[in-house]
Amino acid sequence: MSSATASPQVRSHRRALKSGFAAVVGTTIEWYDFYVYATAAAIVFPTVFFPELDRGLGTLASFGTYAVAFFARPLGGIIFGHIGDKLGRKPALTITLLVMGVATTLVGVLPGYASIGIWGPILLILLRIAQGLAVGGEWGGASLLAVESAPPKFKVFYGGFTQLGNPLGALMASGAFWILAAMGDDVLMTWGWRLPFLFSIVLIGVGFWVRFRVEESPVFEAKIEGHDQSTPILFALRNNWWPMLLGFCLIAMASGGYVIATTFVQNYATSPEIGLDAEIILGAMTIASFVEALVTLPLAWLGDKVGAKRLMFFGSVLSFVAVIPLVLVIDAHNVAMIYLFVSIIRITLSGAWAPLSTLMAQMFRPQARYTSMSLSYGIGAAVWGGLSPAIATALLAATGNFWSVVWFFGFLALIAALGAIFAPQHSDTAPATGSLRARLDTTAIDASGA
Repeated sequence: MSSATASPQVRSHRRALKSGFAAVVGTTIEWYDFYVYATAAAIVFPTVFFPELDRGLGTLASFGTYAVAFFARPLGGIIFGHIGDKLGRKPALTITLLVMGVATTLVGVLPGYASIGIWGPILLILLRIAQGLAVGGEWGGASLLAVESAPPKFKVFYGGFTQLGNPLGALMASGAFWILAAMGDDVLMTWGWRLPFLFSIVLIGVGFWVRFRVEESPVFEAKIEGHDQSTPILFALRNNWWPMLLGFCLIAMASGGYVIATTFVQNYATSPEIGLDAEIILGAMTIASFVEALVTLPLAWLGDKVGAKRLMFFGSVLSFVAVIPLVLVIDAHNVAMIYLFVSIIRITLSGAWAPLSTLMAQMFRPQARYTSMSLSYGIGAAVWGGLSPAIATALLAATGNFWSVVWFFGFLALIAALGAIFAPQHSDTAPATGSLRARLDTTAIDASGA
């Protein structure tokens, strides 16, 4: 069947599939770059860039450079949100891909502390800020490109393509370091860690090719034709402050909890106190990323059936339940169980991650949607994702055991669950008041809002 004779429904799915593919390719590259840095920050950078500090302070300093990208995200959301709301989703996403690729490649050629002293960490921080700006504009635009192009009954499924980029990027990043770790510490800690950063330049070329071929969001096209253009950031702060606050809450588990269950757990497991081989935890994380990639789209499909809000709620709660046995098996050095529970928690976290694009896109009207969504996500990622490793490190140092970190993880789950309950969805059938079940059942989309 040709595109000219295809039914409107078939054409709608074809357009959504192309947009979803462009979203997943772009976000995979962006998240690969982001997680390459995260993995190096947990395992390599304390030695390469902060050798003058002991292990604890070096780790804290390394996570500090990791955190600055999260605090650059809100600014990236404002900058690229403005471009995306005024000029279109595609131009904004093209620029974010370029900024991220250049910054990541430059990290790969950056001399360490032994070569240029304090300038090594300073330049590392500047490049990390550039990464944060790019991710701050990438996620919201890719989410909207996928969700706004999707048929009404498949919004969560096609929005899941954007979310799929996270586990695929993490899989590629942890897989690269897993291979390097198997080659020995001498290779990994000297020149090997640079290779995953340099590989980014190849991925950027693929991303540009895919994104130039995709159509602009139909919602943005309609907005250009029939809606007044406001100053996006002012419109967002004046009209969307409440859903932006709830979006901030939603990010607690998807960003903060995710960072603890991945980056911080890697550092904890390989610390002198636990003494687990880096190859073991990197292997577990790589397999878990593969498992997460497998379940993301099925969970997104489930979100269209049971409701994005309900999926987010239970994903957050079950993630807290799953982190407890994960800590126990790491402490016990039970390798088989480590592989199992690292994968289990990534499945439960996917319940909080897979519906996020659609859930947040439905919280805002088309005017200033890119800015509102990106700013809410960026601030949430800055606070929850950026500070969580440092908070977890401080709690672990103060208490001497991981259970304080587990309870902090539970706090993040509670915040995300409350955000899911109260998140507006612009549905004609949405109840203004009602039970917890009624609030979690609110999933339909107002045609004017999507």
